[in-house]
Amino acid sequence: MPVPSPYAAALATIPVREAVIDVLGSHTHYWEYGPLDRPVDILLIHGFRGDHHGLEPIVSNLPGLRVVSPDLPGYGASTAMPTTHTIATYAQWLLGFVDALGLAGIPVLGHSFGSIVVSHAIAAGLGAPKVVLLNPIAADATSGPDKVMVPIVKLYFRIGRLLPLRAADFWLGIPLATRIMSVKLSKTSDRTLRRWIHEEHGRYFSGFSDPTTLSEGYEASVSTNVIAVADRLTMPTLLVVGALDNIAPVEGQRHLAELLPDGQLVILEGVGHLIHYEKPAEAAAAIRRFLATG
Repeated sequence: MPVPSPYAAALATIPVREAVIDVLGSHTHYWEYGPLDRPVDILLIHGFRGDHHGLEPIVSNLPGLRVVSPDLPGYGASTAMPTTHTIATYAQWLLGFVDALGLAGIPVLGHSFGSIVVSHAIAAGLGAPKVVLLNPIAADATSGPDKVMVPIVKLYFRIGRLLPLRAADFWLGIPLATRIMSVKLSKTSDRTLRRWIHEEHGRYFSGFSDPTTLSEGYEASVSTNVIAVADRLTMPTLLVVGALDNIAPVEGQRHLAELLPDGQLVILEGVGHLIHYEKPAEAAAAIRRFLATG
C-alpha cells in the first residue's frame, strides 16, 4: 500500500491551477499555487529528472504566497525543445518563460540542476531581484566525491539513446537504479518518510519525454555549475544547503557563498540533497524570511 504524502494535507489547502504555454517549441506545463489576487512571489525551477511535484512539499509550507512552478522542457508534462538541450538552451527557455508570463522582476528559486539553469539564465540577462538556490551545484561534477560515477552515468544514458524506444524506456527506468539513487540521497532516519521518498522517486523520476532529451539533460547537468557565473549573481542570493549533501558538498557551498557579492548561507543539519523532501518546512521558513527582507 502506498505511503501517503506527509505534506498532502497542507498542500490541499492551497489553491492550484495548471496551464500550458509554448516556449521555444516546448509545450511547457506550469502550476500556480496560492491566491490569484496578489502578485507572484516566487518562481520555482526543479532539478534533473524531476518535475514540479518534487518542490510541492516546500510549496505546502508557503501558504499565502503565490508560487509558479513549471516542468522543465522534456520532463513531467512538458514536451522537449526541438533543439539540443544544453545549459544555454535551458537558460533561454527560462528567459522566454519569464517573458511570456510577465514574471520579470520576480524572485526565482532553483533546486540542484535547476540552480545551474537559474544562475546561467541570470548571466544571460534574466532580471531577478532575489535568488534562492536550494542544494546548488557549486563544484565541477568531475572533481567531486562522485566523480568516478560521471562517465558511468553518461554511458548509461548514451546506451539508452541507442536502444529501440521500448527497450530504452525500460533501460532508463529500471526500478533498481532509481531505488539505489534514492537510498544514496536519502538521509532521514524516519522510516515512513524514507519509504515515501523512494515511492516519490519511483513515481516521477522516469517522467522524461525521450532518451535523447534525458541524455542531453545529464550532459548539461555535469557540464558546468553555479560557480562559473557566481560573479553575475549580484542580487541578494540565498543558499539553502544540506550538511550531509554528497552531490553538492557543503565545502563547495561555503566557497560559493564567499564568491557571491550579496550571498547568505543557511546550512540545514541532518539532511543531504533532498532538502525539499526531508526538511521543506525549514527551507520554506528560510525562504519566507529572505523574501520578507528589504
